[in-house]
Amino acid sequence: MPISSTPIGVEALAKMIRHSRDESRQAEMRRVMAGQIELLGRYESVDGGWSYYDFRVGAKQPATDPTSFTTATVLLALHDAMDLGANVPTNMVSRALQTLQRQRKSDNTYVYSEPLKMRPQSPINRAGGSLGRSQACNLAFRRFGDPTITDSVLTNWLGKLIVRNEWLGFGRKRPVPHESWFQVAGYFYYYGHYYAALCTDQLKPEEAKPYREWIAATIAPLQEKDGSWWDFPFYDYHQPYGTAFALMTLAHCRR
Repeated sequence: MPISSTPIGVEALAKMIRHSRDESRQAEMRRVMAGQIELLGRYESVDGGWSYYDFRVGAKQPATDPTSFTTATVLLALHDAMDLGANVPTNMVSRALQTLQRQRKSDNTYVYSEPLKMRPQSPINRAGGSLGRSQACNLAFRRFGDPTITDSVLTNWLGKLIVRNEWLGFGRKRPVPHESWFQVAGYFYYYGHYYAALCTDQLKPEEAKPYREWIAATIAPLQEKDGSWWDFPFYDYHQPYGTAFALMTLAHCRR
């Protein structure tokens, strides 16, 4: 299922369109983006939102349990596309925001997936387990106009990421998903820091600066001897995706 790569593809295409001055190339990229958005509609969960797998039915319309962070990732990509005038079904966005809201706790901790809202205090659904998810989820609500995601909410969670960063770090490079404390999986490490960097774009420059400096100082020293970054041994593509996340994070921190 193409969910993991599709929203990042939409985000990348949006950035390429903004930087291109070739109208014919822009038109081609918009065509590809429309195809990626169509795929997201095809693989949307019957509950709204998105996830990895459909273990329940395996139907044409997935009965997958939507996860908070995957849904937030898609929403942010769709918002980038909408800013460029792309045709994004409003009902698809609405359903995604609704499932994300159902997975949101009062302190802006987000449960891992919708069924787990029935177990809100299990380790993975507590603040330590949500460090890599809350940044993207808060940002998704913020970009879609939720007035409850104030600057204070963003800085509160950026502060938690700083103070409790070792909970993410303990999971980095562990080969078994969710084996670390708070059931953190290694693949949340560079993902979480990237969306934390994006959150700083919502703040005033003088307020964003110390957070960007901290994120950059955290990510840069983790570069491997071969020049890559990686946090979880995913088949043969853990170095490309980890390096891409790290470089995008550092680029945002240089602003």
